Amino acid sequence: MTAVADRSLGPELVRTESLGAADALVIGLTSSEDGPVFAPADAFEDVLDADTRAALLSSLRAVGAKGKSEEITRVPAPSGLDVDFVLAVGLGAVEKIDAEQVRKSAGAAARALTGVGTAVTVLSGVDLGAAAEGFYLGAYQFTAFRSAKSAPKADDQPVQRIEFLVPDAGFGEEELFRSQAIAEAVATARDFVNTPPNELFPAEFADRAAELAAAAGLQVEILDENELAAKGYGGIIGVGKGSSRPPRLIRITYAGGDQRVALIGKGITFDTGGISIKPAQSMENMTSDMGGAAAVIATTLLAARLSLPITVTATVPMAENMPSATAQRPGDVLVQYGGTTVEVINTDAEGRLILADAIVRAGEDDPDYIIDVATLTGAQMVALGTRTPGVMGTDEFRDRVARISQSVGENGWAMPLPAELRGDINSKIADLANVAPHRWGGMLSAALFLKEFVPEGVQWAHLDVAGPAYNTGGAFGYTGKGGTGVPVRTLIATLESIASE
Repeated sequence: MTAVADRSLGPELVRTESLGAADALVIGLTSSEDGPVFAPADAFEDVLDADTRAALLSSLRAVGAKGKSEEITRVPAPSGLDVDFVLAVGLGAVEKIDAEQVRKSAGAAARALTGVGTAVTVLSGVDLGAAAEGFYLGAYQFTAFRSAKSAPKADDQPVQRIEFLVPDAGFGEEELFRSQAIAEAVATARDFVNTPPNELFPAEFADRAAELAAAAGLQVEILDENELAAKGYGGIIGVGKGSSRPPRLIRITYAGGDQRVALIGKGITFDTGGISIKPAQSMENMTSDMGGAAAVIATTLLAARLSLPITVTATVPMAENMPSATAQRPGDVLVQYGGTTVEVINTDAEGRLILADAIVRAGEDDPDYIIDVATLTGAQMVALGTRTPGVMGTDEFRDRVARISQSVGENGWAMPLPAELRGDINSKIADLANVAPHRWGGMLSAALFLKEFVPEGVQWAHLDVAGPAYNTGGAFGYTGKGGTGVPVRTLIATLESIASE
C-alpha cells in the first residue's frame, strides 16, 4: 500500500469562462456593518443577473450568514441557476483579505464539499493562485490504509473537480499551473508524513523518494549502512544502530543553473527517544519525525517541475531511533562525518546528530545557500506554539527566509543564536555535547550545535518545524489532521527568490 508514488487524491483544477451546470457554486462573502457582501462584487455582475444576486443574498442573510472568516453557509440555488446548491464561504473584513485568507477560506470550502462532483467558484476573482492551493489542500485526504469497512463512502469523498471562473481563456494559466504544482508537492510531503513507520522505514523511504526523483529525471544517490560506516557518517550510524532497520542517506540533485542551494531534511522515520526513551503518551505522533525530510524531497521535485534556473541538492539522512542492546548510550562519543567528535548526553537529541553529518556532506558541494529543515525540538513549540516555525541561521538569510515564510502563510519567525548559549554545548571529553545541561533556549542551543557544522561563509537557514509539520488537533483552513506539508511553500518561495537574483 503506497499513496506516495501514485498520488491521485487531489481534485482536478481547471479554468472556465462561463457558469454552466455543476453540483455547487462556491461564492465568497465579506463582512460589513450592513451584513454580508459578495466578493468580488464585479465578478458576480458578469456571472449572475441582478435578480439572482438579490435572491441569493436574501437567502444567505435569512439563514444568518455574516461573511466572517471561513464561515460556511449552504443554501438552495435560486431559480434559474443550474447548480444544486450554493456554498458561501466567509473571507472576513474586506480590508483584511490577503492571499492567506483566501487559501484558508478556500480550504474550509473544500472540506465542506465532500461528496460533490464538480464545483464552480468565483474565488478566482479574489486570488486565483491562493484559491487553487486552498481548494486542493483543503480537499486532501489520506486513505491508503483504510480497508473497505472504513474507507470514505461516496458522500465523504473529496470534491472531484473545481472550476475557476475567469474572464477569458488566457487568464491565470501560468498561475494555476504553479499553484497546483505547489499544492501537489505539499500533498506529497503530507503523504510521506502520514505513512505509518512500519511501512516507511529508512530503506523504504529512500526507495520511494528515489522512485519519485527518477521519474522526474533527477540524479539520485543512496548510501546504505555499510557505505555510511565506511565513509565515516558517525552521526547517522550512531542514531540508527539500535534499530533492526538500518539507516540511509539519499541525495537528490536537480541541476538547473549555476547557483547552488543545499536542502537538508531530518528523516527520523520513528523516534522512541532511544535509550533516553520518551513517555508513551503521544509517542505515536513521532511518525512525523521525518517531516523535514519529506518537505525537502517534495521541494526538490517541485523545483524541477517549475524549471527553476538554479541547482538544488537534497541531502537527506534517514534513521529509526530505537532502544535495544545495540543502541547508542548516553555517554557514548560519536565521530561525525568530517571528524568532529560529539558526546551523546541524551539519545533523544538525535536529529541534530544526523543533520550534522548531512550538513558537512552538503558543504562539500560548495553551495551558495544551505537550508536545513527538522522537527527538531519540543522547545520550538514551547517558544512559538504549534503553528509557527522557528527560523535561525546567518542573520541576513535567516531574516529573508522568515519574511518569505510569512508572505506565503507559513509564518516562520526569526530567532536569535545567543552567544552565551554556545558554551553550554561544550563537552568534558569531546568537541561537543549534543545537548546543553539545562532546558533554557533548547531550540536555540540545538541550532547552535548545527552551526558548528555549517561551512564558513555560506548563507544558512535552519527551520525548526516540530509543531507546524504535524497537526494533532482538528482541521483548520486548508490543513487537516496529520501531516501539514510545512514548510514546502516557504522552501519553494525561497528558491524562487534565489533564482530571481
